Amino acid sequence: MLKPARAAQGREPRLQHQLVAEFTGTAALLCAVIGSGIMAERLSAGNMGVALLANTLATVFALYVLIELLGPVSGAHFNPLVTLVLGSKTAASGKRTRRTLLFITSQLLGAVAGAWLAHAMFDMSLLQVSGKVRSGTGQWLAEAVATAGLILIVLRAPTAKAPAMVACYIGAAYWFTASTSFANPAAVLGRMLSDSFAGIAPASVPGFVLAQGAGALVGVALHRAMGESQASTGQG
Repeated sequence: MLKPARAAQGREPRLQHQLVAEFTGTAALLCAVIGSGIMAERLSAGNMGVALLANTLATVFALYVLIELLGPVSGAHFNPLVTLVLGSKTAASGKRTRRTLLFITSQLLGAVAGAWLAHAMFDMSLLQVSGKVRSGTGQWLAEAVATAGLILIVLRAPTAKAPAMVACYIGAAYWFTASTSFANPAAVLGRMLSDSFAGIAPASVPGFVLAQGAGALVGVALHRAMGESQASTGQG
């Protein structure tokens, strides 16, 4: 999501390697989010606060490790909005547009694979659709706030500190936002396909994605209003 994609020799990794990293990272992230939610719900004896705390910790740890591990390969976006925002910082070209579309496709496929993997590990049906309704003005505002903060960090965090800053922010936003901070359209897709603790009903998806898009625009606007940051935190 934030670490520039550079090979050890200083060259950018091949596109196919970046796509594998984006697929794998997004799948692992969604598997962690959904799998920890399933485990937390089973072990918390109905205590939703304990379940959310366990879900939060697993997500934070997984996100930090995945950004550190895969950042040097693809930039560790794992999020279509991050890919779009970072891609918009560079000159438009057919090659850049193709790369952006392939990144987003890999992320969406990875989100689906991650949900299925979590289900398989817990002996659940692979094919599910969530019944958990998440809608309303407060939920949408929460998603806009969560996404704006994430994008602002992506654009301004020093590269060396970015993995920890993103992970800590998402962990905090799990608790201070009413939506528990999806902040990622790929995450919405994966969680829509899981009728579990972390799920979201299909009817709630459009509102969440629109709110996330609006939040991303706010994050970009705040970044520009503060002036260009000294550190480059992503590979566009």
